[in-house]
Amino acid sequence: LSAGMASPPDSEAELSLLECRVCFEPFSPVAPRRPRNLPCGHVLCGGCLAALGGPGGRRLECPFCRRPCGSADTSDCLPLLQLLEVLGTASLSRGASGAAFGLRLALGGWGSLVNPTGVAACPRTGCLAVAHDGKKRIHVFEPSGTCLRRFGERGDAGNDVKYALDVTVTSDGHVVVTDGGDRAVKVFDFDGRGVLAVREGFCLPWGLDATSEGEVMVTDSEAGALYRLTADFTNGELKKCQMILSRLISPRGVAVSPVSGAIVVIEHLKAQGPNGSSTRVKIFNTEMDLIGQMDSFGLNLIFPSKICTTAVAFDKEGCVIVTDVCSQAVICLGKPEEFPIFNPLISHGLSYPIGVTYTVNNSLVVLDGGDHSIKIYSST
Repeated sequence: LSAGMASPPDSEAELSLLECRVCFEPFSPVAPRRPRNLPCGHVLCGGCLAALGGPGGRRLECPFCRRPCGSADTSDCLPLLQLLEVLGTASLSRGASGAAFGLRLALGGWGSLVNPTGVAACPRTGCLAVAHDGKKRIHVFEPSGTCLRRFGERGDAGNDVKYALDVTVTSDGHVVVTDGGDRAVKVFDFDGRGVLAVREGFCLPWGLDATSEGEVMVTDSEAGALYRLTADFTNGELKKCQMILSRLISPRGVAVSPVSGAIVVIEHLKAQGPNGSSTRVKIFNTEMDLIGQMDSFGLNLIFPSKICTTAVAFDKEGCVIVTDVCSQAVICLGKPEEFPIFNPLISHGLSYPIGVTYTVNNSLVVLDGGDHSIKIYSST
């Protein structure tokens, strides 16, 4: 088990998630290498924290953003401590078919990825595309963990990305991004060149998934609709953008089964009370007939805690896989014909899972918004 260290082509350091960025020593659950949070969000080990605080340790300055704070304002970085615990004990979780998943690689971290929102795998190469809120909105990682390229400049030009909400990769290697900033769907080739921007007809495009035929499914959260986008991405030509489903409630995550063609959509519902928000998972067949659904309350009948699903994917067997930020887990809900079952795949080491996908070699990839990281699990 190891954490990845990437070396991007523009030589901007892409450091290991499990190393202190001051002394470059691996974090440890015990002092002096125990990871500590600063109020600004940066993390360093306890030894460096003590050294930077000087005599008495009353006042210190963040070495990255120069924000002053006191040693009493710092706290243990719980997501990293949980990850260290998982790595140290080699914790494994059981998949739907009985296969075990073990954490193989951790990428990113604060400063490399900033508030990431979506992750997708290239169906041909296994490379990962991640959408986040950094200067360049899209990062592409090789399967080994190396950052291959960055693109999608933050700005107001036609191909710039104001606020990336989700990302997917088509079968021919084009990267598709939903931009909440100017309510558009933008397409880039795998080298980062903008080839198409679709702005007409959308209120707030959000979730994305590519079909095996190269079409792209897009949810519109404000319009309550699901669109099918067909285009010649190589030549930057839009052929059709068709609404195929309406009357949804704030739809976000979407996934298409490579086995059956079934489509899963996550709705975000609103209810009364301070903790009234909930989610609902809906499954449709290829004719867009509803064949199953499960909301937060229904899942509570199976699992005794509130479930809030944030992302959805299909595995190679056609099972529905969701992330849950309440239990900090990745859960298998079974195939459409047996939906819903409840089988946790990953139940340790996650802080705020908000994205999930599978690579070409069937590795399970989880985007963790809590520690701004990508965690890759392999079956063993």
